[in-house]
Amino acid sequence: MTLHEALASAVSSLAAANVPSARMNAERLLMFTLECDRAHIYAHPERELTIAEQIRYGEALAERARGVPAQYITGHQEFWGMDLIVTPAVLIPRPETEHVIETVLHRVGRAPSPAGFLRIVDAGTGSGCIALALAKELPQAEVHATDISLAALEIARANATRHQLESRIHFHETDLLQGLEPGAFDFVVSNPPYVGESEEEQVQLEVRKFEPRQAVFAGPTGLEVIKCLIPEAHDALKPGGWLVMEISGKIADDVRHLLAAWNEVQVTNDLQGIPRVASARTR
Repeated sequence: MTLHEALASAVSSLAAANVPSARMNAERLLMFTLECDRAHIYAHPERELTIAEQIRYGEALAERARGVPAQYITGHQEFWGMDLIVTPAVLIPRPETEHVIETVLHRVGRAPSPAGFLRIVDAGTGSGCIALALAKELPQAEVHATDISLAALEIARANATRHQLESRIHFHETDLLQGLEPGAFDFVVSNPPYVGESEEEQVQLEVRKFEPRQAVFAGPTGLEVIKCLIPEAHDALKPGGWLVMEISGKIADDVRHLLAAWNEVQVTNDLQGIPRVASARTR
């Protein structure tokens, strides 16, 4: 079977299985199978796949057809220009979360501490994507990252090592900000669980079925974790420190209400115009 034939067959089989973006997925899994880039696929359509490559590609396609996210099959996802390791132990980093990084960077000049002395904590770090991106962009900052899941922290540590940031990030196995030094941080940053269990049927099947439930669903309303995070963040921040967290449009008004006692409350939309990031400053 040639590269061209394998790709055409894969696109047809994924489309028949109602996998969205069938060609993109077929290409991604073929690049994973052959350890090559997209240019190689289209530059060498006549190349014959070995039997081992055909088997490996078929297995990857079968996993994708049953709903397993491509990122869990390949073990990788790009975020903020970094190639990150991902497994079913962590939420798959998404482009929308990059707005959290942008929001923090826009507020660095108004933090309590000068840029060279910033202390930042990423609550519920998962893959470590937010902590790594901020460590990359703010090389003088002291970055901390927490997670209640030891398996997630292992992935985050592996990603820090992969990008030579292991000496820059301090990892803590804890629930949100429990046990951290009070009044010590310039920024508390988080992508907390914010989907309500009542919305479960509206969530993509592959997210519901394969991504870690405790990283997606917060409880009945979607506000349960945020209600814990806000007072903990207030205690952890220096006066004038910032809380920056990802939210959804469905809870934006409720989050504004929960932040009513804070200063400079702002909700920023993503590129689709959906409320995506809430930020606020301690008094």
